Amino acid sequence: MVYRPASQGRCVVLVRHGETEWSRAARHTSVTDVELTDAGREQARRIGAELVGHPFAHVFSSPRRRARETAALAGFAAPTVLPELAEWDYGPAEGLTTREISERVGHPWRVWTARPPDPVPAEDVADVGRRADAVIARLHEAGGDAVVFAHAHLLRILAARWIGVPPGDGALLALSTGTISELGYEHDAPVLCRWNLEV
Repeated sequence: MVYRPASQGRCVVLVRHGETEWSRAARHTSVTDVELTDAGREQARRIGAELVGHPFAHVFSSPRRRARETAALAGFAAPTVLPELAEWDYGPAEGLTTREISERVGHPWRVWTARPPDPVPAEDVADVGRRADAVIARLHEAGGDAVVFAHAHLLRILAARWIGVPPGDGALLALSTGTISELGYEHDAPVLCRWNLEV
């Protein structure tokens, strides 16, 4: 099978890394370099089987192990590593679940809207949005179809910025581990072609 883009022009395929122990437990994972579970490795292989044969001009990855491992198992052993593709830096929320933080602070907590005195990420959504914009500029400059291996929050924000909406609108785009999404064009306008496809 050869991957067939839905886009009418160039496409950017987004891959969220395979399952880790922390993603399975819904723990915020940014700088902690966890490895894939066996299930996550199998997800990566299935992604490779889905994408095999498409002539991607560029392959980009987050520097984190879970993204690079997913890329390698999918058949992309030497991606260009972009620091801007690292996951949102959660600061004091690292390793904790949203439920745990909400119980500690006594009200519903969300990384998207966190404010003092509650745990506040080391980056806010605008910071991550600027990193996403830098990646999009790199994608436009590179030309040709590309595949990007990265993380849930970063990819959600990247998709939001691709279609020209505020980075916080990425909160509306749920994204599971080991999935494929596609950014592209319709009549030269940037669009979201596919989202959160399990393979």
